[in-house]
Amino acid sequence: MKRRVFLKSAGVGLAATAVAAPAIAQSMPELRWRLTVSWPKSLDTLYGGPEHLAKRVAELTDNKFQIRVFAAGEIVPALQVLDAVQNGTVEAGHTASYYYVGKDPTFAFDTSIPFGLNARQQYAWMHFGGGNQLFQEFMKDYGVHPIPCGNTGAQMGGWFRKEIKKPEDLQGLKFRIGGFAGQVLTKLGVVPQQIGGGDIYAALEKGTIDAAEWVGPYDDEKLGFNKVAKYYYYPGWWEGGPQVSLYVNMKQWESLPPIYKAALQAASGEVNAWMVAKYDAQNPPALRRLIAGGTVLRPFTREVMEACYKSANELYAETSAKNAKFKKIYDSWVQFRNEQNLWFRVSEQAFDRFMNDKSAQRKS
Repeated sequence: MKRRVFLKSAGVGLAATAVAAPAIAQSMPELRWRLTVSWPKSLDTLYGGPEHLAKRVAELTDNKFQIRVFAAGEIVPALQVLDAVQNGTVEAGHTASYYYVGKDPTFAFDTSIPFGLNARQQYAWMHFGGGNQLFQEFMKDYGVHPIPCGNTGAQMGGWFRKEIKKPEDLQGLKFRIGGFAGQVLTKLGVVPQQIGGGDIYAALEKGTIDAAEWVGPYDDEKLGFNKVAKYYYYPGWWEGGPQVSLYVNMKQWESLPPIYKAALQAASGEVNAWMVAKYDAQNPPALRRLIAGGTVLRPFTREVMEACYKSANELYAETSAKNAKFKKIYDSWVQFRNEQNLWFRVSEQAFDRFMNDKSAQRKS
């Protein structure tokens, strides 16, 4: 009697397994996506980020979800990634949101705004300060689902043909600079130029622009800016912790099985850690090589920094007064930034100052 009961129970279990297996298989469809990026292939960290993403997504989905990465210009130009994702030309893109401030200055928050957050603070704001929710809500109007997917860490101030000692030296300067910072510098007489990374060298070499900023020593050396401009300034006050993002077409995102959404989010989180770590490891030796090759390293003077800070705060007030979407995110962002600065003054910066002093004294 017990044997018959067991066999019946076993039969039910086998049947349930047989039903479950196809259900699992149906939840893992084979997908082939195209992902266009704003970076040339030569930049193995920025371009390498989405490549790392694609590799990890494939591994996490038993190769059922395949993403093919296309460099800037292969499908669309570097600064048209948002449009390509929005209109469905591609399923996804990897870009810096501040490239699209011409559509709405609110885009800048997803990357970086002047005198803002460092990389850790940006990540904290996105994940624990409401930044993700605010920006996802904003991006619904564009039919795009954004996911943080990388960060360069604090950037350099850029390459200049002449020294910049005072605010007046910025007057009439044709400066390749992305995002909201261009509007800040316009108040000081700069003529901002937004140019994709792969096109900056030619513009600087031909004199179409007088100065250019990109990322930092590792990437800037690869792009050869030291060959066409002598002075290398720091810090990039407009990009204390600039985030790059994965853009997913909203319809494509909503159609994904939950396991594929989880794979994209997990892989994007890995890229955040991977990218910052790689830049931190590669920038110091690159800076040493640049200086050894004749690059003149200069800090922006306090006078220049103060003028830029004043201009930035004026612009935030003006933009908040006329753009409700900007104001909503700015109010959250600035409160978080101020709290973070208080904490970092107590912890990180106190430690960093001591260690920097010891390094300057060449003490072990």
